[in-house]
Amino acid sequence: MNQVINKKVKFIDLGIKDYKETWDFQEELFAKTVSLKIQNRQNGPESQISTGNYLIFVEHPHVYTLGKSGELSHLLLDERGLEEKEASFYKINRGGDITYHGPGQLVGYPIIDLDNFFTDIHKYLRLLEEAVILTLAEYGIEAGRIEGLTGVWLDYLEQKNPRKICALGVKSSRWVTMHGFAFNINADIGYFNNIVPCGIADKAVTSMHLELGHNLDETEVKEKVKKHIIKLFGMELI
Repeated sequence: MNQVINKKVKFIDLGIKDYKETWDFQEELFAKTVSLKIQNRQNGPESQISTGNYLIFVEHPHVYTLGKSGELSHLLLDERGLEEKEASFYKINRGGDITYHGPGQLVGYPIIDLDNFFTDIHKYLRLLEEAVILTLAEYGIEAGRIEGLTGVWLDYLEQKNPRKICALGVKSSRWVTMHGFAFNINADIGYFNNIVPCGIADKAVTSMHLELGHNLDETEVKEKVKKHIIKLFGMELI
């Protein structure tokens, strides 16, 4: 099958939105894209329809999500504790363990057909990390990767006090992606004390505002992240 390549991406900023509502929206776009790929495979080469790509940015109310490979014991709150923290909890279909989303955190959900770009999930994850690393560099924060771990880290070289500032967890089927990354900008990291973040007990979590000593303009940071994703993937914004 000769797929019609489409590098255009539709950017959608949902603002502040409930996690479950956003998850349902993701599933809708994901299912539509996968269905189109199946249809293209069944049709002849003259009847191919290009698949769409979407980049969703959102901020969630307090919520904990547990990936397929995670352990429920990594959530340190019971139902009453969740109510006291005004937080919800969901078991979801991405990879990875448990994480937290909340105010002051940029969550990005790229729903893209990697057949339009490259069919390499590891490269996909590394480029998402790189977009955050480049954004942090614009604010004078040196960040990078720690071998064997996903996400973006501070003090990633000497690792005397390694701190995760961006977590990743994705799902991919027929090279279509969903879920994505969570980047702490002005996040209340106290909420991470209620979990074993990503199943890693011996490393800390941080946020841009803690590293710089002041709150950030979240709109400005979001624009920089978007800019780097578009450039790194060779996308055309629509």
